[in-house]
Amino acid sequence: MQLSEDARTQLIAIGWPDDAAARATLDGLPAGRLARVSAQHRSGYTVATAIDTEFSAQSLAAWMRPRFPAEDRAVVGDWVLLEPTADQIIALLPRRTLLKRGAAGEAYKQQPIAANIDTAFVVSGLDLDFNPRRLERYLLLVRASGAEPVLVLTKNDLHPDTDVDALLAGITAQGVAIHRINAKDPASVAALHPYLGPGRSVVLVGSSGAGKSTLTNTLLGTQKIKTAAVREHDSRGRHTTTHRALIALPQGGCLIDSPGMRELKFTGEESMEEGGFEDIEALTTQCRFSDCKHNGVPGCAVQAALDAGTLDPARYASYRKLEGEVAVAAQGRAAQHARRAEVRVADKSHAFAKAKKRGDDKYGRH
Repeated sequence: MQLSEDARTQLIAIGWPDDAAARATLDGLPAGRLARVSAQHRSGYTVATAIDTEFSAQSLAAWMRPRFPAEDRAVVGDWVLLEPTADQIIALLPRRTLLKRGAAGEAYKQQPIAANIDTAFVVSGLDLDFNPRRLERYLLLVRASGAEPVLVLTKNDLHPDTDVDALLAGITAQGVAIHRINAKDPASVAALHPYLGPGRSVVLVGSSGAGKSTLTNTLLGTQKIKTAAVREHDSRGRHTTTHRALIALPQGGCLIDSPGMRELKFTGEESMEEGGFEDIEALTTQCRFSDCKHNGVPGCAVQAALDAGTLDPARYASYRKLEGEVAVAAQGRAAQHARRAEVRVADKSHAFAKAKKRGDDKYGRH
């Protein structure tokens, strides 16, 4: 499949990267129209082929089946192929990245959030909602997606004295960029423009009231997204963004605004080392005993770092908590894969039995 120069220009404006990998993706595709999912609904999608060209498209029939994995359906940010003359999705293009979390509830399920994102702005206010431990949780999820995490700390005009360097020293040491901004001030928000060039895609994640909608409006230069005040006693906000949507930005890239997430469950695919805990993971390999439980036994490098004050006890406690949650999620994921394998075997056996019966009926029983 080849893109015309006009189509390529219009697609870049809604996040098409147009690099060698993207062009290779098009090789071998049948004739059709390339589009990006800008909104997801229960029975279909809204897709875009240019900044001002959005329309409804029908889902693949397989995606509507109850047992079809949610992470294999198209989500906001996905690139899809449409029929040449009909608004029907016929293929999902390979993803570069997929941000997802464990769905709420006891049963293991994955909930996709956004696909094909380059950068995730993890937005947090510097008010009472500021929580370094929650930010570590976000970093685990974002890095597992393949996207680059960037911490965006809003309300700096109201809380300029917050000692971010001390509170986020562990995160900063892992090379994560941090920007303190006033989300209402275009000059302050301009610090984020380098992430928003043509062909780039950014997703906003963070709790309600963190200032995501305000930030979006400032980037757009207009009050497009509804905002609301936060509660005084805990700085929590209401969900002013109710669904994920793809928004083209004047900076050349595009942005996916996401509803605030109060529960951040893991999928079991996260890596503690890649999630901002590389230093602690490295310490665990330096203990005298390979099976060290890091609970005060002689020769424990982790305990030595805690005693020396080079490892923050609160951060280490967070590491152990998150490590346990990832392990539990991984067990749930493995169990789900086993169940799906059993279902596939049962379905194949059932289909074979039906085919054999049809053959007997046609050619006579023996």
